[in-house]
Amino acid sequence: LGVFLTCTYTAKEATKKTKKAKLYVPQIDCDVKAGKIINPEFIAKCPPGCQDVKHRVYGTDIYASFSSVCNAAIHSGIIDNTGGKVLVQKVAGHSGYRGSFSNGVRSLSLPRWRESFLVSEGKPRKGVTYPSTLEYSSSKSTAVKSGKHVTVPAGDTVRREHRTTPAPTPATEMATTTPTPTTTTTEPSTTVPQPTTAPAAPRATAAPAKARPGLHRGRDMAFRGTSTSASNRNILRHNTGAQHQEPAATFQRAASSPVHLAMEIDSWKHGLSLFDTGFSSKEELNPKPLESISQGNQNCKVDLSFLMDGSWSIGKRRFQLQKRFLGNVAQALGIGSAGPLMGIVQYGDDPSTEFNLKTYANSKDLRNAIEKIQQKGGLSNVGKALSFVNKNFFLDANGNRGGAPNVVVVMVDGWPTDRVEEASRLARESGINIFFVTVEAAAQSEKQNVVEPNFVDKAVCRTSGFYSINVPSWFSLHKVVQPLVKRVCDTERLACSKTCLNAADIGFVIDGSSSVGTGNFRTVLQFVANISKEFEISDTDTRIGAVQYTYEQRLEFSFDKYSTKQDVLNAIKRISYWSGGTSTGAAISYASEQLFSKSKPNKRKIMILITDGRSYDDVSVPAMAAHQNGVIAYSVGVAWAAPDELEAIASDPAKEHSFFVDDFDNLYRYVNQLIQNICTEFNSQPRN
Repeated sequence: LGVFLTCTYTAKEATKKTKKAKLYVPQIDCDVKAGKIINPEFIAKCPPGCQDVKHRVYGTDIYASFSSVCNAAIHSGIIDNTGGKVLVQKVAGHSGYRGSFSNGVRSLSLPRWRESFLVSEGKPRKGVTYPSTLEYSSSKSTAVKSGKHVTVPAGDTVRREHRTTPAPTPATEMATTTPTPTTTTTEPSTTVPQPTTAPAAPRATAAPAKARPGLHRGRDMAFRGTSTSASNRNILRHNTGAQHQEPAATFQRAASSPVHLAMEIDSWKHGLSLFDTGFSSKEELNPKPLESISQGNQNCKVDLSFLMDGSWSIGKRRFQLQKRFLGNVAQALGIGSAGPLMGIVQYGDDPSTEFNLKTYANSKDLRNAIEKIQQKGGLSNVGKALSFVNKNFFLDANGNRGGAPNVVVVMVDGWPTDRVEEASRLARESGINIFFVTVEAAAQSEKQNVVEPNFVDKAVCRTSGFYSINVPSWFSLHKVVQPLVKRVCDTERLACSKTCLNAADIGFVIDGSSSVGTGNFRTVLQFVANISKEFEISDTDTRIGAVQYTYEQRLEFSFDKYSTKQDVLNAIKRISYWSGGTSTGAAISYASEQLFSKSKPNKRKIMILITDGRSYDDVSVPAMAAHQNGVIAYSVGVAWAAPDELEAIASDPAKEHSFFVDDFDNLYRYVNQLIQNICTEFNSQPRN
């Protein structure tokens, strides 16, 4: 009996110990996207403070893997802004993701994405073993030490812990996130622990840029006598046909180095495309040595692209001054992995990337690379360069970090030789903050040669002067290094995250029929004014137009009539009540012809129709025609408005574009909702 009791007690104690064993939950940062984590199902801990618009979320309930895990969990209500544990399950990609506003987070719509995920309460599912470490698909691994994240380049040695508790063995040599170490050894960054310390790998040396062919030198000699006067910009310069060669890095390494073998296996792992590995070209496969990485100025975490003027008009000497300026900016910024990252695109006839965001991780290496840049020559096609940057530069594969603001600084000698307004607007729609540094502006006698007058005001987010610096001479350019650095680092004032408010043509179509009445009509006008005043209104930002209708239609004012917010609000106040029947279908057709046909190319065309009753004519055919012409239609019904007509008028999905209130006095409730939905339409797709 004593033996039996002893065995029973021992078994109970063992069971208690087993129950006490807890799963170690790895912590992730707010900006970590689900697609960056390889594990198909995992539990992770989110830190406090992830409820931020910079951590974008795409979808509702089912989220695109391009989304921030932690902000998606807040959107779904699993956690709040204090953080917490989240269970993530990867699922197949969807053909459409619906944006919504939930728990203080605005998620965005997305047409399609290759992978999705679900979030739920951070409790283990029965029978499922969860990893205590997470595998990341990027070329960097994050080691967790004492609760802090330390970024370590793949291929260099990683301090990691050997745990006695079982952990899943990854199928590849991918660097992982590990918990607080108990005992550590130094080893190459593979997932198989080594009992002894691995020998240190020979240091790598890289020559990031090689000299351009002698033809460029010949071009420089030919233009050596270029005057500093801006008058030579008027000369049409022909392309000599010489091809620009991208910097090709050379990398020397010792044979049979285990660290470099691990890097090569990891970089070209079977089954991964170039997109998956994060490499965009062969030259980027060359890793940087450990000493080339610095933390940088952590008070200035921005992803920055300089558009460097390489046109012939600038001349050889001023091109050297421009390089010196860029080097000084790089030094003042304090380049580093936890601070600002900087790449350079040179433009002339055509733009090309000199180096991207992840090529250099400290100011010294970046300055040395800038000194080796050779002038391209050609025209000053700034618009073409902005389009190139918008489509090709700020990609994950090029080092874009997602949580850091995207900033472009455009250097211009004189004026561009193409138009910049449309390319700038599209870049701003993508959330890119555009700054201009213009040098030696056109003299009065040269202004007839400028392709697009006031091109800077048309290109930037705000015309307050914050986004533009004019320098009278290249020789005084050094004076604006600190002012420029201060502005690009002032993330609180970077306004392009609000560009849904300054890049639309909004047309109000207002029911003025007899059933509305004079008092209620004034309430409708107040509703229109409350929406309008939330937008940035000017001739280059959002523009407002209005149509009133009964049996007939009347253009109250067109998009180009008023260019200030106060003028628009005064015009709305002056609209007089018409009174009559209700022909909503004819009013939609009229608005399409009189308002939206005159909208600027590629502007967001938004129609907001307010009505209080059923139309005497058909609304579906005119509404469909408007939708096909790119008009995003919102319908707001009051009192006796017909729900079926409101849905027919509204764009898809109708439930997000149609609203109904039982009384005119309740219209104010939908002001914020309408604005939020307009912004969702605006931010419909990520850049990659």
